[in-house]
Amino acid sequence: MLAIFVVMTVLVKVDTSSWTQSFFAVTIACMAILSGTSTVFNSSVFGMTGSFPMRNSQALISGGAMGGTISAVASLVDLALSNNVTDSTLAFFLTADVFLALCIGLYLLLPRLEYARYYMRPVWPAHVYSGEEQPCQDSPGSPLAAPRPSFSPTPPLRPILKKTAGLGFCVIYLLFITSVIFPAVSTSIESLDKASGSPWTTKFFVPLTAFLLFNFSDLCGRQITAWIQVPGPRSKVLPGLVLLRTGLVPLFVFCNYQPRVHLQTVVFPSDIYPVVFSSLLGLSNGYLSTLALIYGPKLVPRELAEATGVVMSFYMYLGLVLGSACSVLLVHLI
Repeated sequence: MLAIFVVMTVLVKVDTSSWTQSFFAVTIACMAILSGTSTVFNSSVFGMTGSFPMRNSQALISGGAMGGTISAVASLVDLALSNNVTDSTLAFFLTADVFLALCIGLYLLLPRLEYARYYMRPVWPAHVYSGEEQPCQDSPGSPLAAPRPSFSPTPPLRPILKKTAGLGFCVIYLLFITSVIFPAVSTSIESLDKASGSPWTTKFFVPLTAFLLFNFSDLCGRQITAWIQVPGPRSKVLPGLVLLRTGLVPLFVFCNYQPRVHLQTVVFPSDIYPVVFSSLLGLSNGYLSTLALIYGPKLVPRELAEATGVVMSFYMYLGLVLGSACSVLLVHLI
């Protein structure tokens, strides 16, 4: 990831006007590599934190929303103050280079922390569970007490999928609804007073309502889980709340989405509605998705926690992919 970003940083200052199709191919290749490596990295780190207490997984997930919020703020500042596109682009890529290098250094320092070494210590190989065993929730200083039947060199997938099926559905459907709306629909909602020509209704309306407000609400929702963790992992209320978010789709569709081809009626003729709806979308996404993600690794024995964390991240990416694909269809229907 760092190597690709360094290459892209250098290309900012290179005159690529004569590259035409080759520059496009290089850009697409860089995006594909970045997407793959970031997925592997995020899944691996989230899997690793599955062995840590829930507060560490919650902090990791909140960090993702913090990154989105900082990016949205930086974009607004750049929009308001910068006049040179090249300098702005260089600043963004250099920032990414610095943070990636910092992440590498901090990750290499992690095994030096006694706290981290305790939870990263090796455990006996995973085994196939019948589903009747109780998960072992250990903490520093507590004895390990879990059965050790027939060992397997790789974590068994079936008991993980069985234990996390309900939470997996919640994660997939949550992120499906979110990515159906954001950013394909939410970023096309225009201010009803756009004709006035004011900066609020033209230049800043979408960056503020669609990006900053969503990311900040998402961050707040994730951070709330550090203090409040209800409903529980086996509660029927959690999937009910997840399904309830389906109602957000028509709310956004009937705001002032433009251009409209098939659905001409605007049901919510005020700029306050997209503000409220974006807040609800971000807050519910952050709170409910974080709960489901941090609950997953705690439903299984400790030796399966890391593999379960990876499976939970797979649910997350699956929901994002499905939602992104369906957002194209929704846009055409509007």
